[in-house]
Amino acid sequence: MSILLKLSETKAPPAVLLIRLMVGVVFFFEGIQKFIYPAELGAGRFAKIGIPAPEVLGPFVGGVETICGTLVIIGLLTRLAAIPLLINISVAIVSTKIPMWLGHGFWTFTLAKLPRYGFLSMMHEARTDFSMWLGLVFLLIVGAGGWSLDALWFGVKGKSSQ
Repeated sequence: MSILLKLSETKAPPAVLLIRLMVGVVFFFEGIQKFIYPAELGAGRFAKIGIPAPEVLGPFVGGVETICGTLVIIGLLTRLAAIPLLINISVAIVSTKIPMWLGHGFWTFTLAKLPRYGFLSMMHEARTDFSMWLGLVFLLIVGAGGWSLDALWFGVKGKSSQ
Protein backbone atom coordinates (compact mmCIF):
# COMPACT_ATOMS: atom_id res chain seq x y z
CA MET A 1 0.00 0.00 0.00
CA SER A 2 1.41 3.38 -0.93
CA ILE A 3 2.34 5.83 1.81
CA LEU A 4 -0.01 8.45 0.31
CA LEU A 5 -2.94 6.04 0.44
CA LYS A 6 -2.12 5.08 4.02
CA LEU A 7 -1.82 8.74 5.11
CA SER A 8 -5.09 9.68 3.41
CA GLU A 9 -7.30 6.88 4.76
CA THR A 10 -9.65 7.88 7.53
CA LYS A 11 -11.93 6.20 10.03
CA ALA A 12 -13.22 9.52 11.28
CA PRO A 13 -16.89 10.47 10.99
CA PRO A 14 -18.05 13.07 8.47
CA ALA A 15 -18.49 15.60 11.31
CA VAL A 16 -14.70 16.11 11.24
CA LEU A 17 -15.61 18.60 8.51
CA LEU A 18 -16.41 21.10 11.29
CA ILE A 19 -12.86 20.89 12.69
CA ARG A 20 -11.40 21.08 9.18
CA LEU A 21 -13.41 24.23 8.46
CA MET A 22 -12.43 25.85 11.76
CA VAL A 23 -8.72 25.16 11.27
CA GLY A 24 -8.52 25.59 7.50
CA VAL A 25 -10.45 28.85 7.28
CA VAL A 26 -8.37 30.50 10.00
CA PHE A 27 -5.08 29.54 8.33
CA PHE A 28 -6.33 30.39 4.83
CA PHE A 29 -7.35 33.93 5.76
CA GLU A 30 -4.27 34.52 7.93
CA GLY A 31 -2.14 33.51 4.94
CA ILE A 32 -4.02 35.80 2.53
CA GLN A 33 -3.65 38.72 4.93
CA LYS A 34 0.14 38.30 4.99
CA PHE A 35 0.06 39.27 1.29
CA ILE A 36 -2.63 41.97 1.54
CA TYR A 37 -1.12 43.64 4.64
CA PRO A 38 2.60 42.73 4.56
CA ALA A 39 3.73 45.59 6.82
CA GLU A 40 1.23 44.73 9.57
CA LEU A 41 0.87 40.94 9.28
CA GLY A 42 3.62 39.68 6.97
CA ALA A 43 7.27 40.64 6.61
CA GLY A 44 6.86 43.83 8.67
CA ARG A 45 5.39 41.96 11.63
CA PHE A 46 7.99 39.21 11.31
CA ALA A 47 10.74 41.84 11.49
CA LYS A 48 9.21 43.37 14.67
CA ILE A 49 8.95 39.94 16.31
CA GLY A 50 12.56 39.06 15.52
CA ILE A 51 11.96 36.35 12.90
CA PRO A 52 15.09 36.07 10.71
CA ALA A 53 14.84 36.94 6.98
CA PRO A 54 11.34 38.42 7.34
CA GLU A 55 11.17 39.53 3.69
CA VAL A 56 11.52 35.86 2.68
CA LEU A 57 9.72 34.12 5.54
CA GLY A 58 6.70 36.46 5.55
CA PRO A 59 5.55 35.53 2.03
CA PHE A 60 6.68 31.92 2.50
CA VAL A 61 4.58 31.50 5.65
CA GLY A 62 1.67 33.26 3.94
CA GLY A 63 1.90 30.79 1.06
CA VAL A 64 2.07 27.79 3.38
CA GLU A 65 -0.93 29.01 5.36
CA THR A 66 -2.97 29.70 2.22
CA ILE A 67 -2.16 26.46 0.40
CA CYS A 68 -2.27 24.12 3.39
CA GLY A 69 -5.35 25.89 4.77
CA THR A 70 -7.10 25.25 1.44
CA LEU A 71 -6.06 21.58 1.49
CA VAL A 72 -7.45 21.22 5.03
CA ILE A 73 -10.75 22.91 4.06
CA ILE A 74 -11.35 20.59 1.10
CA GLY A 75 -9.95 17.58 2.94
CA LEU A 76 -7.21 16.73 0.46
CA LEU A 77 -3.94 15.34 1.82
CA THR A 78 -5.17 16.59 5.19
CA ARG A 79 -2.61 14.84 7.37
CA LEU A 80 0.26 16.02 5.16
CA ALA A 81 -1.11 19.59 5.13
CA ALA A 82 -1.38 19.54 8.93
CA ILE A 83 2.38 19.01 9.38
CA PRO A 84 3.65 22.35 8.00
CA LEU A 85 0.76 24.13 9.73
CA LEU A 86 1.75 22.51 13.05
CA ILE A 87 5.31 23.73 12.54
CA ASN A 88 3.94 27.18 11.64
CA ILE A 89 1.72 27.52 14.71
CA SER A 90 4.43 26.10 17.00
CA VAL A 91 6.86 28.78 15.80
CA ALA A 92 4.13 31.40 16.34
CA ILE A 93 3.63 30.22 19.91
CA VAL A 94 7.36 30.17 20.68
CA SER A 95 8.07 33.52 19.01
CA THR A 96 5.12 35.51 20.36
CA LYS A 97 3.49 33.77 23.32
CA ILE A 98 6.52 32.56 25.26
CA PRO A 99 7.88 36.16 25.55
CA MET A 100 4.43 37.22 26.87
CA TRP A 101 4.59 34.51 29.50
CA LEU A 102 8.13 35.41 30.53
CA GLY A 103 7.57 39.17 30.39
CA HIS A 104 10.73 39.71 28.32
CA GLY A 105 12.24 38.76 25.00
CA PHE A 106 13.10 35.13 24.42
CA TRP A 107 15.96 33.91 22.23
CA THR A 108 15.84 36.29 19.20
CA PHE A 109 12.16 37.16 19.71
CA THR A 110 10.94 40.45 21.09
CA LEU A 111 8.15 41.14 23.54
CA ALA A 112 4.88 42.67 22.32
CA LYS A 113 3.60 45.72 24.19
CA LEU A 114 0.71 44.53 26.37
CA PRO A 115 -1.04 45.92 29.47
CA ARG A 116 0.20 42.92 31.48
CA TYR A 117 2.37 39.84 31.12
CA GLY A 118 2.55 36.38 32.67
CA PHE A 119 0.77 33.08 32.27
CA LEU A 120 -2.82 34.39 32.20
CA SER A 121 -1.98 37.14 29.72
CA MET A 122 -0.23 34.61 27.50
CA MET A 123 -3.19 32.22 27.70
CA HIS A 124 -5.56 35.02 26.70
CA GLU A 125 -3.44 36.00 23.71
CA ALA A 126 -2.78 32.36 22.71
CA ARG A 127 -6.34 31.01 22.74
CA THR A 128 -6.59 30.85 18.94
CA ASP A 129 -3.05 29.50 18.59
CA PHE A 130 -3.71 26.66 21.03
CA SER A 131 -7.07 25.88 19.42
CA MET A 132 -5.42 25.70 16.00
CA TRP A 133 -2.59 23.55 17.38
CA LEU A 134 -4.99 21.07 18.99
CA GLY A 135 -7.23 21.04 15.91
CA LEU A 136 -4.24 20.19 13.73
CA VAL A 137 -3.11 17.41 16.07
CA PHE A 138 -6.67 16.03 15.95
CA LEU A 139 -6.66 16.06 12.13
CA LEU A 140 -3.22 14.46 12.05
CA ILE A 141 -4.52 11.62 14.24
CA VAL A 142 -7.97 10.97 12.70
CA GLY A 143 -7.62 12.22 9.13
CA ALA A 144 -10.06 14.26 7.07
CA GLY A 145 -13.25 12.34 7.83
CA GLY A 146 -15.96 10.95 5.58
CA TRP A 147 -16.87 14.23 3.86
CA SER A 148 -13.51 14.93 2.26
CA LEU A 149 -11.58 14.48 -0.96
CA ASP A 150 -9.28 12.13 0.94
CA ALA A 151 -12.25 9.83 1.63
CA LEU A 152 -13.57 10.19 -1.92
CA TRP A 153 -10.27 9.53 -3.67
CA PHE A 154 -8.36 7.34 -1.24
CA GLY A 155 -11.13 5.52 0.59
CA VAL A 156 -12.77 5.46 3.95
CA LYS A 157 -11.98 2.67 6.40
CA GLY A 158 -14.30 1.44 9.13
CA LYS A 159 -18.02 1.72 9.82
CA SER A 160 -17.78 4.95 11.86
CA SER A 161 -17.08 7.00 8.74
CA GLN A 162 -20.12 5.89 6.77
